[in-house]
This record gives sequence, structure tokens and C-alpha cells, in this order.
Amino acid sequence: MLPTTEHPLDHKLLRTSDRLKFFLSPFDHRYEDLFKGNATLNILRDFMAGLIVALVAIPLAMGFAIASGLRPEQGIVGGAIAAIIGALFGGSKYQVYGPTAAFIPLIAQAVSEYGSPFLILASLFSGLILMGLGLSRLGRLVRMVPDSIVVGFTIGIGCVIVFSQIGQILGLHIASYGHSFVEKVDLIMENYGEINGYSILIALGTFVLCLASSKISPFVPGPLLALGTGTVLASTIWAEKGLVSLKDKYGALPTDFWVFTPPGQLEWDPHFLGSLLYFTLGIVFVGAVESLLSSRMADRLANNQGTPFHPDKELWGQGWVNVIIPMLNGFPHTGALARTATNIRVGAISPLAGIFKCFLKLGLVAFFATYLEAVPMACIGGIMAYVAYNMVKPHEIAYVRSLGMTETLIMAYTAIMVLFTDFLTGVGSALLVYVFGKKFPLRFPSRPSFL
Repeated sequence: MLPTTEHPLDHKLLRTSDRLKFFLSPFDHRYEDLFKGNATLNILRDFMAGLIVALVAIPLAMGFAIASGLRPEQGIVGGAIAAIIGALFGGSKYQVYGPTAAFIPLIAQAVSEYGSPFLILASLFSGLILMGLGLSRLGRLVRMVPDSIVVGFTIGIGCVIVFSQIGQILGLHIASYGHSFVEKVDLIMENYGEINGYSILIALGTFVLCLASSKISPFVPGPLLALGTGTVLASTIWAEKGLVSLKDKYGALPTDFWVFTPPGQLEWDPHFLGSLLYFTLGIVFVGAVESLLSSRMADRLANNQGTPFHPDKELWGQGWVNVIIPMLNGFPHTGALARTATNIRVGAISPLAGIFKCFLKLGLVAFFATYLEAVPMACIGGIMAYVAYNMVKPHEIAYVRSLGMTETLIMAYTAIMVLFTDFLTGVGSALLVYVFGKKFPLRFPSRPSFL
């Protein structure tokens, strides 16, 4: 679980006005390590970390956007701007913001049922709620979510991502791959004859290259290497093999990044309001839990000896991200576990790395936009399969199992419900099962002595 100890600065922030002043300050204790030792070299370390994370994040951002039913450039722009907002107003020294896997089913469902303007409206309300939670010192509420549900939710989302990319991996020429688990399976069976073996090979090779590079060094941007390799193959020796490219599906990638998209109109219809509440709370829950988990992990991974991350300011920054980013041609974002870990492993010591990541990412995409259009969709599918694979962590599963059979069953229940229903149904019902299970714990008979 997240730590429950009081933050060292909290005794100075008892009044709401003091907290608001602290939250609005972009330069705070998070930069303390930047001026320890040689400041110039420290800035260079943050610059190199920002560059490597930008290279890693470009293919991931496109993959997350596509898996969410959106255009690839929306992930690129959103991830870049989210990085600088989180760096200025978040609560962690090392956090890298961007599109994340946990949001995919929620965003895809919202976009498919109501469209992007509705998603922007839900994100706007969720951002305001997150800011209110931070200002009210309610970050501790997120800590109450049990590990069994968090791990089960993560496993379930990983499975959802894999099935959302099956069509890309198999090379199917269909506009949509369905939204529910059953729909995806039905569509695959109906279009079985379109399966492209070369598409499968590119996806498999992408997965293997990403996995192998991660074992070598965090400095090796595996997804970017896989993207380049897959694009070269699809453009040369396999050019006539019927592979679907990014341009085939989405057309030319625009380099006009500053596109303002207003939120949809608020309607007073009960069904509309119920759906708005559903998706708003979903964004709040995913954003808060993943952001705080990522911040906690970052302090531990970096062996942070200075001031730890501030959970309430982290929620405040998370709120600003989800108020601003969707209106700038993006969608909901949160702290990204994998990119935050990469940021630390390649030497980042302050939020300056996230600021560098923003400008470097946009600059790289503007320069290489033409080449990105030739990326095969199977390559995106392989990258997302690698992301899903990394979401399932054996040591986390082992830890939950060590807590007892009740926790293990709740973990399994959460994963299955998230896969077969939806995010909030899975997590919400799991919380009810957890409360009931704690009140009436399962009793399992002991094994007979002769066994």
C-alpha cells in the first residue's frame, strides 16, 4: 500500500491558503538535488534523461492513442504537454506524465459511445475533482485501495490491451475491432481469412526486440528501434505483403500541434448525467491511483534521500493535467510508471527532465512526421503487447498471494471482471467483495495430516 506517514511539509500547510500558495509554486523542494554538486552537469543529466524518455515515449504515445480509439498525434501532443504541466505543478521530483495503459478501456468506451467532446467534458470535471482532493488533503483516500484490487486491476487492464490489439497484430483490414471482450473474439472469428502472417511476424519481432533491449540497458530505446526496424521491413522487402500502415488508417500526421478542442455541451438528461458521472469518477480513480503509485515507486527506485513526493500536490498537478491536456488535442493522462522508471534509470534528478522531454518530443515528431506515417500498425500492436506484458508483475502477484486466499481470490475476481465487463464495474464490485470478505473471511479446511 501507499505510505501513510505525514509529509515533512504538512505541518506548514495546515491552512488552505498556505496549501494553495504551495501548490501554485512551480519551483519548490523538488529541484533541491539540481544544485547539489555541479549544477551544469546536473542540468545535462536531466537533458539526456528527457531526450531518451522522449524517444521511448513517441511510439508508446501513438500506441496508447490508437488503442484508445483516437488519432496517433493526440497521444504525442498530450504526452508532451502533460510532461511540462506535471513537472511544474506535480508533487514528485521524477514523475513523467503521459498516456497510460490503465486509461485505454475507459477512454475507448467514452469515445465510441459519446465522442471526443464528451471525453473532454468528463476529463475537465475529473481534473477539478482531483485538484479539490489535493487541496482538501484527501490524497490519503486513494491509499485505502487494497493491493489485491490494484494488482488485479492491473492484470485485467493488461489483458484488455492485448485483446484490443489483436486486430492490429493479425493484420485485419477492419475499421473497428469491437469494444467488449466478446465482440473482439467474434470479429476475429468472422475475419479469420484476412489474417496476415507478415503482420504477425512484425508484431512478434517488435515484442521480442522491446523485451531484449530492456534487458540490455535503459539507455536503449527498444520501442523506437522496433518502430524503425518494422517500418524499414514494411517499406522495402515486405512492401507488397498487404501490411497496414499508420497512414493507411489515419492519413497524414499533422504537425500543427496547437489545436484547441472545446469540451462538449453539458446536457441535463439523466442518462447523460449518469454517464458523465461514471466516466468522470473513472478518470479520477485511475489518475489518482496510478499517479500516486508511480510517485511512490519513483522515490524508492531513485533512493530519494531528500524531501519525498507530496501526495496532495501530486493530485493537484494531476488535476491540472486533465483540465488542460484534453483541450489541446489530447485526452486524460497520468503519471506513467514505465516512463518514470526509465527517467530515473537514465539519470534524471529533478522535474527539469520532464520539461526537456516536452520540447524534445514535439521537436522530434515535427522533424520525423513523414517517416512515422509509414509505421506498420502491426508494430504498434507489438509495442502495446510488450506494454501489457510488463504490467503483469510476478512479484506483485506473489505478494498478494502471501496475504491469504481471500486477497488472492479478490485479485483474480478484479482481473476477470475488468476483462469481461468494464473498469468501474470491475473495481467497484471488487471493493464491495473486499469489504464483505474482510467482514466475513473465507475459512478453508486444513489439509489432512496423512497428506
